[in-house]
Amino acid sequence: MPISISMIVVSSQLVVTVADGVPAFDIARSCKLDLAATAGLSVDQSTKTCISDEERARQQLASQWSTFSAPAKAECIPQESIGGTPSYVSLLTCLQLGKWAR
Repeated sequence: MPISISMIVVSSQLVVTVADGVPAFDIARSCKLDLAATAGLSVDQSTKTCISDEERARQQLASQWSTFSAPAKAECIPQESIGGTPSYVSLLTCLQLGKWAR
């Protein structure tokens, strides 16, 4: 089966994303969507905590990015697109699990 031009374009963008550095996620949006159905703390406080956790995870990813393998990045980054609420915490966990599994 021949590879379509759109497949080449999509996959080449993935390679650039994986090679360049930590992807950019809209964590405020993701946190609001994730917390929309939760109870407990006030939504404002929960959102602030979520954003703080995500920022901390992004900083940790940035400092450790070069230690993660390209195949692990190629596997974990697209997984964060599923469901529409990407998370640095989840990405960090995926990459760490891949590293520990080796």
